[in-house]
Amino acid sequence: MTFTENYKKNILPALKKELGKKNPMAVPQLKCIKVHVGIGSIMTRGNKDYENVIANVTAITGQKPIVTKAKKAISNFKTRIGLPTGVVTTLRGPRMYDFLNKFINVVMPRIRDFRGVSRRAFDEEGNYSLGLKEHTVFPEINPDDIEKSHGVQITIVTSAKSKNEGFALLTALGFPFKKDELISEKKSKRK
Repeated sequence: MTFTENYKKNILPALKKELGKKNPMAVPQLKCIKVHVGIGSIMTRGNKDYENVIANVTAITGQKPIVTKAKKAISNFKTRIGLPTGVVTTLRGPRMYDFLNKFINVVMPRIRDFRGVSRRAFDEEGNYSLGLKEHTVFPEINPDDIEKSHGVQITIVTSAKSKNEGFALLTALGFPFKKDELISEKKSKRK
């Protein structure tokens, strides 16, 4: 069973019941996933070659990214108008579901000292953003061929109307959120 079939048969009815929605179209769903890598530090170091970053994002997502450019000149950040600042790709449809499935089941277990993702990274519309310090956790990247490690920012855009709806959707999809730590130990009084 594919990820989309599982969503339609199992996850959608469960979410509909949990959130108390009558119409299945009112249940939150994924719109797109954006994968972003900032290249501002590469540009300010003098090495203006960012082709390896584009190749890494292409290997990770399966689609060629676009290069974003600065719209304003800001002297404190050493940017000029038209200077490349990042590499971004937007995933939709089956490619989005394949990436999410790979990210949850393959990439997250490979993260060093992984204990779950934070629940606080939702914005007011129920979208979720998280950053990875190293791109080497993706299985498509060969660690022996790396010149310089870089981070990856992933934003999951949903149709949720609130943080709680976004949390319910991602939990149903299998996102491993951190468990609430309950402190049950009471301090003993010394006499």
